[in-house]
Amino acid sequence: MSDRALVVVRSGALTTVQDRGRPGYAHLGVPRSGALDPPAAALANRLVGNGPDSAVLETTLDGCALRPRSTVTVAVTGAPCPVTVSGRPAAWGGPVVVPAGELLEVGTTTAGVRAYLGVGGGVAVEPVLGSRATDLLSGLGPPPLTDGTVLPLGAPAGAPARVDGVPQPCPPAELVLRVVPGPRADWFTAGAVRDLTTRVYRVSSAGNRIGLRTEGRALERARPGELPSEGMVLGAVQVPPDGRPVVFLADHPTTGGYPVIAVVRAADLPAAAQAVPGTPVRFVPVRRR
Repeated sequence: MSDRALVVVRSGALTTVQDRGRPGYAHLGVPRSGALDPPAAALANRLVGNGPDSAVLETTLDGCALRPRSTVTVAVTGAPCPVTVSGRPAAWGGPVVVPAGELLEVGTTTAGVRAYLGVGGGVAVEPVLGSRATDLLSGLGPPPLTDGTVLPLGAPAGAPARVDGVPQPCPPAELVLRVVPGPRADWFTAGAVRDLTTRVYRVSSAGNRIGLRTEGRALERARPGELPSEGMVLGAVQVPPDGRPVVFLADHPTTGGYPVIAVVRAADLPAAAQAVPGTPVRFVPVRRR
């Protein structure tokens, strides 16, 4: 049994293995998946000396606790949260050495939703279609962590970053999502299109890795019925029968039958991953490039 491993002591509300995902398989019905906040995941890898393709852990709200079988270097990024090693405070946003057998705890977020734990060598679960990412929609990749799970680690590839800490964006107090018109904007009344880009919505607690759901005024259809299933992209703003916009995130389905009124710029989606329920949401129209 290898000593390059992490034992999950507390799995938390939802902790998954994530990397840069598995692009290129949408034609087979496989979403890209991957970390919802890619810049935060990439930073966690850089801080511990990993390459950009290494797998990290993505926690949700209440963190997790792990015990390494050998001494490891870790870094926690993304949503700010307390980090401790056997009860002793440790750095958030910088490399931390955790001796073998000691308890690493990633605590409840103080702002934002998702924290990222990078470990020197990366989480080395078996890849599926070239990725170690957990995909909650298709079920590909490792299942969400449970207490007692043992996660193998790869061999460290590089030295940890020599920094005390690095700047990271704060979770949004207001989520501003730049949008271009979607392929089915004409399925909505002119008033509905105006409402989308002038009214303030709020992040719903019903969202997940598949999509960010919103609360607010329902968007009125100009056409009845539903579409035959058609391709869906990351950032698509789909409108289900209740009229409240849903922004598709990394685990989104590759096809869908509800009309897409707009599409969010990819650069704005990491902030969507960190927006807590109740956060105001504004959809701001921009020109297509």
